[in-house]
Amino acid sequence: MHLQQTKRASIATGGPQYYFHDLSGPVQTYLRSQGAVRVALVTPYGATKPDFFAVGKDHKLVSDNGKVTAGKVGHDRIQQGKAVGSIGEAIRDWYRLDTGNFERIDVDVQIVEDIFYVRPLRCKYASSARTTDLPVVERPLTFTLDYQSPFWRKQIESVERKLAMWSLEEICRVAKDHRPGSKLPHIQETDILRASGPLKHLGLTLGGFVGERIRLFQ
Repeated sequence: MHLQQTKRASIATGGPQYYFHDLSGPVQTYLRSQGAVRVALVTPYGATKPDFFAVGKDHKLVSDNGKVTAGKVGHDRIQQGKAVGSIGEAIRDWYRLDTGNFERIDVDVQIVEDIFYVRPLRCKYASSARTTDLPVVERPLTFTLDYQSPFWRKQIESVERKLAMWSLEEICRVAKDHRPGSKLPHIQETDILRASGPLKHLGLTLGGFVGERIRLFQ
C-alpha cells in the first residue's frame, strides 16, 4: 500500500492531496463501506490523535467531524480533517525529513477500533531517485528486562552517569513500594508521581494527574 502526492505545486499552502494505491482487500472494503474513517499517524514516538480522515472514492467530507456524503472524486484518499496540515507535512515533521514533494509514501494500515493507524515505511521524493526507509519503533516508552526501547537507551546514554545512577535509584525506591508483599498499605497509582523528578532528568515529563470530579451536593 502507498500514498501518492498530487497537487505538488501547492505544497506551501497545505494543498497537496494524498491518494491511496494498492490498498489491501480488508482496508479497502472497510473504507468504502464507511465512506470516511478517522486516521491516526503512527510516528517513531507513538500514534498521534486521529485527526486525519481516509475518504472512499465515492464519498466526500462535508465537515471536519467526519460527516460524509456521496462524491465523485474517484480516488481513495487521506484528507486533512481537523489536523493542522496535510498528512505529508506531518510525516515530514515527525520523521524530520527535508521539505519537498513526495512521489510516494509506502505505508502499513491497521484497523483498530474503527480507526486507521497509518505507519509510513519508506518514502521517495519526486526530485530524487533515492528511496528512504523510515524508522519503525515498537513500544517507544517501554523499558523492561525483556525489551528496551532504542529511544530510552539513547536518552540514558546521553545523561551524565552519576545523575543517571541517582535517577535509577530513586525510581527503584518508588517502584519497590508497589511490589507484591510491600508492607505499605493502600499505596495508590498517584504515588508514581513521586518519581517525576528522576524521570525528568532522564527526559520523561509527567503531566498533571487527572481524576474524576466528585459532586458532593446534588
